[in-house]
Amino acid sequence: MAHFAKVQDTKVVEVIVVHNNDAPTEADGLAFIASIGLNGVWVQTSYNNNFRGKFAGIGDVWNGTDFVESEV
Repeated sequence: MAHFAKVQDTKVVEVIVVHNNDAPTEADGLAFIASIGLNGVWVQTSYNNNFRGKFAGIGDVWNGTDFVESEV
């Protein structure tokens, strides 16, 4: 399964799961998300922490490269 985080003003506000058939690549996953009517900025995140720093959780911060824990 692929996981995508919705980012608003650098904060993660939602995380969803997309089936691998719909998201063999990040671009395909983003196209699928748009096709089901979910708006906003979505970034793929790794449940196994294989890329982008860490698995995105609600309240985490997207710094443009990685997800990091909020300092608040």
